[in-house]
Amino acid sequence: MRPWGIWLAGMILAALAAGCSSEPSPDQAAAAPARPATAAPAAASAPSARMIPAVLTVEHEVDVLAEHDGEIVELTADEGSKAEPGGTLARLDDRQVEAALEQARADLKVAEFNVKFNEAELHANQARLQRAQQMYKEGLGSKADLDTAEFMEKGSTYDLESWKANVEKHHAEVKSLEIELQKTRVRAPFSGVVTRRYVRQGDVVTKGTKCFRLSQLSPLLVEFQVPETEARKPAVDQALRGTLLSDPNKSFDARITRVGPVVDAASGSYDVTAALVNPAAELKPGMAVRIVWPGSAASRP
Repeated sequence: MRPWGIWLAGMILAALAAGCSSEPSPDQAAAAPARPATAAPAAASAPSARMIPAVLTVEHEVDVLAEHDGEIVELTADEGSKAEPGGTLARLDDRQVEAALEQARADLKVAEFNVKFNEAELHANQARLQRAQQMYKEGLGSKADLDTAEFMEKGSTYDLESWKANVEKHHAEVKSLEIELQKTRVRAPFSGVVTRRYVRQGDVVTKGTKCFRLSQLSPLLVEFQVPETEARKPAVDQALRGTLLSDPNKSFDARITRVGPVVDAASGSYDVTAALVNPAAELKPGMAVRIVWPGSAASRP
């Protein structure tokens, strides 16, 4: 064989030997760990908080209505005024009711005097009847006299019962007019602060007209909804934190006081009420806030 042929055959044999030596042995292949299909590991889901919009409110806030027709002749409260339960906020013209009440009281007195008169008359007729019965028994009186005495006694009894019923009737009239007189006063149903005045002195109102809005200032509450899909369910006495919508740097603490017993079908959420804990003086009913609902890695969007 020629020298260059010998050199070419040697090069081919060397290449084949190098290719065979690069494959791992069976033992080496079993010992080597399998590499994952993806180079980057899956990122762990981090807990996140949900911001739930809400509004600060109070348990009692109502529009106080007029209970009687009439002209407002006096305003005793204005916006910002404090009110006690039963306190007068405004007074309507009550002259007509007062006149009717005076007449009813006078009629009641007349009825009471007639009761006393008929009691005396009945007592006299009862005595007259006893004498007529005795005289008829002794043969000194006629049957006609006895019948007349019995008629007078029965008549006096019926008259007395009639006037007693009249007294009860006039008592009821007086009581009814006293209630009507009370209705000419616009009164506060609970202690609070007048937040709005709808009427002015001289206005003529009818029964049911809005006159004032009365609101408690405490305890401050916040009502919101928690989606049923949240992994962390609301529970009574659970502590929360909230922030003002106008200034997220201002926060407050609250504690859940009520959780709706069912899930609202329309929104798929729990109705939740929480009471603020030692709220700052700047917090007022009606302010827009956000409740920081604690997130969970298991929460679903």
